[in-house]
Amino acid sequence: MLSPIAWRTPPLHYGPWENVVSLLTEGLVRRGVDVTLFATQNSQTQGRLAGVCACGYEEDGTIIPKVWECLHIAEVFEQGDSFDIIHNHFDYVPLTYCGMTRTPVVTTIHGFSSPQILPVYKKYNSRAFYVAISEADKHPDLTYAATIHHGIDLRQFTFRREPGDYLLFFGRIHPDKGAGECIDVARQTGMKLIMAGIVQDRDYFRDEVEPHIDGDRVIYAGSAGPRERDELLGNAYALLHPIKFNEPFGLSVVEAMACGTPVIAIRRGSMPEVIADGITGILTDDATQMVQAVQKIASIDRSACRRWVEQRFGVDRMVDDYIKLYRMILGV
Repeated sequence: MLSPIAWRTPPLHYGPWENVVSLLTEGLVRRGVDVTLFATQNSQTQGRLAGVCACGYEEDGTIIPKVWECLHIAEVFEQGDSFDIIHNHFDYVPLTYCGMTRTPVVTTIHGFSSPQILPVYKKYNSRAFYVAISEADKHPDLTYAATIHHGIDLRQFTFRREPGDYLLFFGRIHPDKGAGECIDVARQTGMKLIMAGIVQDRDYFRDEVEPHIDGDRVIYAGSAGPRERDELLGNAYALLHPIKFNEPFGLSVVEAMACGTPVIAIRRGSMPEVIADGITGILTDDATQMVQAVQKIASIDRSACRRWVEQRFGVDRMVDDYIKLYRMILGV
């Protein structure tokens, strides 16, 4: 199992790809699968841990990402023939190492950061087995072995029957995620807004977000770890997700619903797959409609949000889907 090394696996706070890798790895180990996790040396797993990089490069500024990414990926493929399957969660770069081994390479595509990375995926289209994390994120020029939605560990998310009194933004503070739009929605509805997540675009944060943070009506809670995440998501009135890009999946959306908190999101990317419109949240076409949706969100049954996630987005279902794919590839 090849994890990214931006953060520890599992992450202490932010690190969605590392989080999925950890959930899948530990789920496979519980099923008796022999898994070697290639991740940072400070990662934690019940499987075998193999690491060359001491910690995540986002957690230590002295680590040069490209240097340790190269060493990390090479560590897997130099011993690739000793595995039945290599499962790559490290985006497109490991595909260029495929020629080093006869072992099948499964690549979960966690999203396309840019159209400019597509040539790599196209080159190895017939060599690797691609997994989409939503139907919406499939590229028409690629062949996919499966679509497997992410799963979450429901034990990490406490269901809360009663809604809180604030709106929540939970995600990267970046124009794509619409943090500024959340501030406008909160202002127009007269509700308090709590914002949590890493600052990915510092200029955007400085210009569009920070001037509105007053510690009262708009609060920035920083990058929340698992315990804080559970409390913030579960005690919210609604999660706002005013994305400006085609969201490939949206873990925070599923995590909020697991706590019983409905989601108001822009109808883009995977959102119609992840949210049951009118049942676990409200899909809108723009931020103006989000203001109106806040007035309607009280009609959403919070227990229906939890059931939706239990039925579709549990970690066991994700593990089942990947085992089925592995067996198909290996012919067993």
